[in-house]
Amino acid sequence: MKIERIWVGNSGRNFNYLIACPETGDALAIDPLDAGAVLAAAGRYGWRITQIINTHEHGDHTGGNAAVVAATGARVLAHTGNVGRIPGVDAGLSNGDEVVVGRSVRLTVLDTPGHTLAHVCLFAGGDTPALFCGDTLFNAGAGNCHFGGHPGNLFETFSNVLAKLPAETRVYPGHEYLARNLAFTLDREPGNTRAAELLAEAESHDPARARVTTLLQETGINAFFRLRESEVVAGLRDAVPGFSDQPSQRDVFLALRKLRNDW
Repeated sequence: MKIERIWVGNSGRNFNYLIACPETGDALAIDPLDAGAVLAAAGRYGWRITQIINTHEHGDHTGGNAAVVAATGARVLAHTGNVGRIPGVDAGLSNGDEVVVGRSVRLTVLDTPGHTLAHVCLFAGGDTPALFCGDTLFNAGAGNCHFGGHPGNLFETFSNVLAKLPAETRVYPGHEYLARNLAFTLDREPGNTRAAELLAEAESHDPARARVTTLLQETGINAFFRLRESEVVAGLRDAVPGFSDQPSQRDVFLALRKLRNDW
């Protein structure tokens, strides 16, 4: 499997992706906002874009669909809940479906509500597993729930879906927010030395070449995976009036998500 991560360079700090079969040159475009950049990247490698997947319905993830389809004839796939909501969707995706690219690439569809109620992530297994996670999971952060989502669903996605994937899974999100997310982790857990060390790197890196984290690394630097940490919980008792003395992991997650909304 070949992965091309495309830095859009817009105010939203979007990433677009191409996933290609090295045997056939067939490629899948994920969330192609910048159609020109996506088509140019495919052209550089001699890849043929045959499919598009939108992880969810927001315009910054679907905005380039029409231009890519016009140039390539690619089929558009999205969550079954977005059929009729995203223009031009050819087929709906459900949890457990397999998306095949060329002869050698197989991606498993994961139903991951939270950022929106109809959201999918794509998981590639094998020796070097990868997760293409849209706006569900960011490097060191979690998606917001402002525009059609629900934080309770996002917690269930983190605890029942993401946490069960292999630790070595590489995380490929829809946006580059690493430095900002690490700063939030340190605001909630000032003693987190791993987050502090990575923040120094993230503040000066070229976002087009931003670090790709693994889920194992995320458990050390992402506040939304650190729900049992005593410093995180103690900080919430100080920051959230009436916060429980014995909170559940769900309580901690929802409190963190609410604080992050205004942080």
